[in-house]
Order: sequence, then structure tokens, then C-alpha cells
Amino acid sequence: MDIFLLILGFVLTILGIIGSFLPVLPGPLSGWAGLLILHLTDAIPMNFLLLGITLIVAIIIWTLDYIIPIVGTKKFGGSKKGIYGTLIGIVIGLFSPIPFGILFGAFFGALIGELIHDNNNLYRAFKASFGAIIGLLASVTIKFIVSFTYVILFLIKLWEHKTVLF
Repeated sequence: MDIFLLILGFVLTILGIIGSFLPVLPGPLSGWAGLLILHLTDAIPMNFLLLGITLIVAIIIWTLDYIIPIVGTKKFGGSKKGIYGTLIGIVIGLFSPIPFGILFGAFFGALIGELIHDNNNLYRAFKASFGAIIGLLASVTIKFIVSFTYVILFLIKLWEHKTVLF
């Protein structure tokens, strides 16, 4: 049973990395689920402190994933309509069949929202749209770092207990 749990846990941590780039998968939360399953094996003792801290980090990152692109739009001069456009564009981009649909969705959502807000200021609209892209890329980078860290933690725990497991 431990081997099955190890494989399942490792798959979930790898899905965490993939989820950093695919918005339909909750990256850090998937990686955390992999750590949890690893600690459910008989060979590896439960470390509540590690699991608690990594869960809190995963929840914070999951929450910030929706906030950071909006902050990027606002920091680059976006209005409320630009922020709403960014959010709508991200949601539409989730279901887009084209690669990087979420990036295009965030960009064009902010652009359209800003043009609705002020039809005459194309420069401001592009600037806010660029902020949405910067925010989205920052969010992806943070999710990747956390998810990659979870994979490293998984492998360290596996290495520490290899004699008991194998």
C-alpha cells in the first residue's frame, strides 16, 4: 500500500508543477496533497508542523493567484472596469482552446475594460493590459516556485526514509 501512496503522492506533486502553468489545476494545493499522501504512509511519520505550514502557504498562494493580476492592472493605472475586464478575461481564457489563452484573456480583458472606461486613451489601456500580464506572470512564477519546493520536500522525505520504504 505504501508504494501506491508514494506513486500517488509523487504524481500529485508533479501535477502541482503542471498546475502552476495550467489555471484549471490548483498547483500548490495539488502539490500539498502529494505531501499529505506521503505522510499518510506507514513508513514516514506524520509531521504536522510541516504539513500545516505548507498548507497555509498553498492556501495563501491559491488566493493570491486571483489577486495578483488585478493588482498588476491597478498598479499600471487600470480603472475598475479594467480590473473587471482582467478578471473576466482570465475566466474566459481558462476555457480558451488556444495556448496561453489565460494570458490573452487577461490582456484583452483589461484592454477592453479600459477602452470602455476611457475610449480615447489607448496608451492607458495598453499600459493597464501590460500590468495584467505582468501580474499574471508573477503569479505563475510564485506558484511554480512553491510547487517545485513541494516536489523537493517530497523527495527529501523520501530519501530520508528510503531504507524503511524499500
